[in-house]
Amino acid sequence: MGFEVIGQPHPNRAERVAQLAELGFNWANIEEDQYWVDQVIAINTGMSQELHVVSAKLWSIFDKAARFIIGRRDLYELLSIPEVLWDGLEQIEPNEIGKLSHYARFDFAIDHNGAIKLLELNADTPTGYVEAAVATPWMCKQYGLETPNSVMSKRVKEAWASNPPEYAACVGYGEHAEDSGTIDMLVKHSELPIRCIDCLDLWVDQGALKVEEQTIRSLFALYPKEWMAIDEGGEALAYSIENGYTTILNSPHAIILQSKGLQAVIWAIHELGSEMFTQEEHAVIAHYMLPTYNKAVFDGSYVSKSMFGREGGSVRLFDSQGNVETEDKDGFDTSRFFSRVYQKRAEMAKVDLHHGSFHLLTGVFVINGVPCGILGRVGGLITGNNSHFIAIGVKK
Repeated sequence: MGFEVIGQPHPNRAERVAQLAELGFNWANIEEDQYWVDQVIAINTGMSQELHVVSAKLWSIFDKAARFIIGRRDLYELLSIPEVLWDGLEQIEPNEIGKLSHYARFDFAIDHNGAIKLLELNADTPTGYVEAAVATPWMCKQYGLETPNSVMSKRVKEAWASNPPEYAACVGYGEHAEDSGTIDMLVKHSELPIRCIDCLDLWVDQGALKVEEQTIRSLFALYPKEWMAIDEGGEALAYSIENGYTTILNSPHAIILQSKGLQAVIWAIHELGSEMFTQEEHAVIAHYMLPTYNKAVFDGSYVSKSMFGREGGSVRLFDSQGNVETEDKDGFDTSRFFSRVYQKRAEMAKVDLHHGSFHLLTGVFVINGVPCGILGRVGGLITGNNSHFIAIGVKK
């Protein structure tokens, strides 16, 4: 088993970057940084199938655990879910089974022997959609590789058709290339007449969410829900959602899935041997998840990270002696606002690319409840803001 690196960077990168921009991926270069790697990683069919099968099983486990949390305020607190969201979690009816989030991504560590371990789930505001849904098929076609990612746009269309938003928003729309490009592509793939706006242009008037003078009844927001407890106007937005003035995609209950504390809850339930999970689910947890706790109880090496950390921010790696080996100093450390979790460390395979050796992080999107796309990112021991995107394809 292994990861096969295919191809070498083309001599005319600027031309290829321009081609990707025409497709809607216009941050292949971020200033002077070559974010997109002009090479491909090939995996075999067995690994691709295993990633999708285990993602489906884990999705069901996370869904079951999140529903167990609803209504238990002591567990909201344990998961560091802001109190401003608690009423909404109980007043709003959860979506159907498997649909607490319509748009999510698992991140896995895969070692050189092919062993797959779940690191975390971003069930609220995952990015990397354009890279996976657009750039990856473009690269795979050039190198004769198959890709499961071609169905991602179909899954988005299905998800948004069930609860069509009138507007899609992100912070810095039109200025922040990645977030703007992500919601633009999601809107395009939804095939719905949705207007894209800046979150900073939103305001609340007696519960009604508005942009300019238009009332917003439904909204897709690439905006982390936990920030409603911190941002000015966040409490008013939470009030608008919990009282039904506007509906939001992903649903408020995605915040439960998003909290890394949910992995600690799942692991605790597993260790107790609870009948809440089937024997098959217990086996999946034991094989594919990592021991995760609310305290550092490890004898060997482990990781600590904020329950709502993003892009590697707040991650610290500890060695077998319990000393900090490395930590992310580029991303924003959200542990000043939210509690930490502690997780056993997992090995990520290293791949030798044209510009050096990097650790590979493998993401699997789950859209409308269906695992449907693979995202490759390479970087250091911590996959943070300085990581790079590389397409992953499947050998025929």
